[in-house]
Amino acid sequence: MALGFLALVAAGVAAGWATGQNEEHTRSVNHTYEVELAVSNARRLIEQGEASRRGYLLTGNTEYRDAYRRWAASLPGALVRLQALTRDNPRQVDAVKVLRAEIAALLYQRARTIALIDAGRIGAATTLFRTEASVRRLATIRTAFERMAAEERRLLARRDAAQQASVRVFYAILAVAAVLLVLVALASLLTVMRYTRDLSRSRDNLRDFNERLEETVGERTADLSRANEEIQRFAYIVSHDLRSPLVNVMGFTAELSAAITPLADLLDKAEAECPQIVSEDARLAVREDLPEAIGFIRTSTQKMDRLINAILKLSREGRRVITPEPIDPAVLTETIAGSIQHLLDDRGVTLSVARPVPGVVTDRVALEQILSNLIENATKYLQPGRPGEIRVSGEERRGRVILSVTDNGRGIDPRDHQRIFDLFRRSGQQDQPGEGIGLAHVRALAYRLGGTIDVDSELGRGSTFRINLPKIYEVQEATP
Repeated sequence: MALGFLALVAAGVAAGWATGQNEEHTRSVNHTYEVELAVSNARRLIEQGEASRRGYLLTGNTEYRDAYRRWAASLPGALVRLQALTRDNPRQVDAVKVLRAEIAALLYQRARTIALIDAGRIGAATTLFRTEASVRRLATIRTAFERMAAEERRLLARRDAAQQASVRVFYAILAVAAVLLVLVALASLLTVMRYTRDLSRSRDNLRDFNERLEETVGERTADLSRANEEIQRFAYIVSHDLRSPLVNVMGFTAELSAAITPLADLLDKAEAECPQIVSEDARLAVREDLPEAIGFIRTSTQKMDRLINAILKLSREGRRVITPEPIDPAVLTETIAGSIQHLLDDRGVTLSVARPVPGVVTDRVALEQILSNLIENATKYLQPGRPGEIRVSGEERRGRVILSVTDNGRGIDPRDHQRIFDLFRRSGQQDQPGEGIGLAHVRALAYRLGGTIDVDSELGRGSTFRINLPKIYEVQEATP
């Protein structure tokens, strides 16, 4: 098809060239006709002038004289036009030179004859007419005109042949273009038919693939749902089972802590009454080692208790039923800001909302927890020496809403952009309380709402967390 179209373009160019050649030949033929007409006109004026002079000589009628003067006055213009039309042909240029010389001599004799007649000297005029060589001169002029006419007829024959040839070439190009057009049309038709056939086959294959894909996705979704439920049950059971021995450890730690007091009293009494029986090791064990060990145990159990509570919280969130409803994130953010206004004031943080923010249909509790966690994190990890600023904005793209929480805090190392969403993983200086659960919880909630979360951050330049959510959350039907 490409070659066919290129051939058609070439045929079009050739047709244009042939048309130009035909126009050029037509102009040449028309020029020949104009030259022939100019030759005929000049010859007519000379012949009519001669006839009028002779009529005036024979009759003395002034009408012949006036007619002669009209013809004589028109002759120079006719000769100028003839010369202008034939200046591109050397043969005709030479002929025009001969004509001008002979015509000038003829006009001079005619003028003398007319002057003698006007003076009443008819006999002298007649004698001059008989003795002048006007017959010979007229023959020379006629011969020159005949040669010019013959030259133009020769040129006309040649130019007419060239014009006919260009017309034949033009029709030949049109015929070739017509054949090429038919071939291109056939090729296009065959291509369209093949494309349509391939498209139909691809559509059938795609439909079959989509059907298989839907079945596969349904199976995988069911498997994932069962696996997720199993993991949630496992997390709940493990957390619940861990709490029982943890409670025992905490209880025995409390008893050990309570037992330190009588041991310390006994050690004081022994040192007062019988100091020689109290060794340095016993003194260190009662007064330093035991309290320090109990403090370590208590700190560890408290941390373990917080971790178990966090796991239980994640497990409960996974089991909670999502209830979508229309939500204005801007209003929700202002509500969150009002609930932590004292915290914002204490830390010198300014929270703003860039309206308008697109609305969403999703779970209010989950979205509130996501935004609360991100905003509270932004208030904790501030850049020293710089007032904290938090900005919440949103935009809609292709049926999804992207909510952004931007701060000017200390930022996050690019190497930690993914790991901060893992459970129990934190980034940067650990100078704030926390167990590395918040962002993992945020990501889990975002996934449950059918969305994702990512971060764009540099150290010292702040962070931007983006939550990508569907505009309208669609409740997933339970898989049997």
